[in-house]
Amino acid sequence: MNKLVVSAALACALSACATSKPIVKPTRAPVNGLKMYYEIHGTLQTGQVPLVLIHGGGSTIDSTWGRMIPFLSKTRQIIAIEEQSHGRTADIDRVESFENTASDIVALLKFLKIPQVDVMGFSNGATTSLVMGIHYPAWVRKIIPASGIYARAGIAIKGFWKSFNHATLDAMPAQLKADFLRVNPDPAALQKMFERDVYRMVHFKDIPTAQIKKITAPTLVMTASSDVATVEHARKLASLVQHGQYMVFPGAHGQYIGESEFPADVSPNAAQATALIVDDFLR
Repeated sequence: MNKLVVSAALACALSACATSKPIVKPTRAPVNGLKMYYEIHGTLQTGQVPLVLIHGGGSTIDSTWGRMIPFLSKTRQIIAIEEQSHGRTADIDRVESFENTASDIVALLKFLKIPQVDVMGFSNGATTSLVMGIHYPAWVRKIIPASGIYARAGIAIKGFWKSFNHATLDAMPAQLKADFLRVNPDPAALQKMFERDVYRMVHFKDIPTAQIKKITAPTLVMTASSDVATVEHARKLASLVQHGQYMVFPGAHGQYIGESEFPADVSPNAAQATALIVDDFLR
């Protein structure tokens, strides 16, 4: 596996010496029957493509990416989305699946007249990023699946899959519930989102190895040392795609991107350090 080297110039670019001011444009787009909420941060630099950010299950843009976006948007344009039933994207009468979300994102790109992007997804969003690489290769330049899975056996937690059989909203992390209600103060919408996510996990089937091997986009697989999925699963994923690397961060699921479940004083520089690595890989 190749090592990623973060240059001093890049470190400067992600700190106070960055000159471009980020542009934030929250709005909704009509895609596949959804009114998909998305935000555009930062400006598109010469020679770059936008970076699409896909949040995790039960999450919003803010809860997954709130601490990463300020750093990433200093050097590139970010398009952050909220998928069906999550946050500010209302639910519709349709099954929530990784395939549907991937299709929705491509429809959004068509709406925005953007021919190609880089994609970074966290947790369930990482699985969606793999689906995009498999089914929409022309749209994807590079992929960063972070803390995701492509096979059920990749989960490190004993009893993980059985836990969804009788899951209730009480099992959802309190911080994620608060993050959802902050942007969509409708308890019924929160309940529906939870049910959609549980259904998706209960019915998740392994992505066949033959399909993973079809991914031609350069891929950086990220994981944590104490993640929901095993480090071996990340290593195997990186070995299966045609141009794969993997990186293991210290800590737990989401800690290295500064996910909202972790207090701001826990590894306060984690999001910035990860943003440096992301930016270097995407160059």
